[in-house]
Amino acid sequence: MHPIAFDIGPITVRWYGVMMAIAFIAGLWTASRRGLRDGIPAEKILDIGPWLIVGTIVGARALHVATYWNEEFAGRPVWEIFAVWKGGLVFYGGLIGASLAGILYARLKKIALWKLADALTPSIALGYVFGRVGCFLNGCCYGRPCSLPWAVTYPEGNINGAPTHPVHPSQLYDSLLSLLLYFGLAWLYRRKKFDGQVFAAYLLCYAMTRSIVESFRGDYSPVHLHGALNLTPGQLVSIGIFATGVALWAVLKKFQPKRA
Repeated sequence: MHPIAFDIGPITVRWYGVMMAIAFIAGLWTASRRGLRDGIPAEKILDIGPWLIVGTIVGARALHVATYWNEEFAGRPVWEIFAVWKGGLVFYGGLIGASLAGILYARLKKIALWKLADALTPSIALGYVFGRVGCFLNGCCYGRPCSLPWAVTYPEGNINGAPTHPVHPSQLYDSLLSLLLYFGLAWLYRRKKFDGQVFAAYLLCYAMTRSIVESFRGDYSPVHLHGALNLTPGQLVSIGIFATGVALWAVLKKFQPKRA
């Protein structure tokens, strides 16, 4: 796998950045079409794009820096914290950051929050499909040793220290599960019974799929494995996300107006 897509003079364009750009474009376009079903003008969805981009990057980078401070940032130049083009974006941090940005946008623009959330949610899963392909090409979030026919091998001297022996393509496992989740959420959106149901369903389903894929990850050091079950940071956060999804589903189902 080669992380560099192409060079434009002195500028190096990495596949990670290309895939992140495709993720945002595909996500916003599909959400803008979907939101029309709930009376949300397409331009309102497109206008939230910069808010979500900033919220996602800030939240994702902040959680990565906090998680890997000792290994990657302690004693190094401060500017390394902002070098997102090298990778190092934690999805759950991005989800939290984007959610906060979305809440603020909805309040300022006086848009029904849960209608907006439902319109955006399937596109979050779709964007994640491309984001994980970017991780695969970048060599981050790699898997445990694998002897199966679809195992992948990274080249010597790759920038993220991925092993050069065959490993699980854990990033692609995550990508494929998110693609299935995208279709499932898009199906649910057309049949939802209350506003916020699609977002709550996403929290429940993604917490489960992420926990499964985490068991194939090989990039965690022992210090990041917790408890008798050696839970990864992603699995620990998934527990909280799943609980949030359960609570949100119950509360919104009780208090949101039922849809015809």
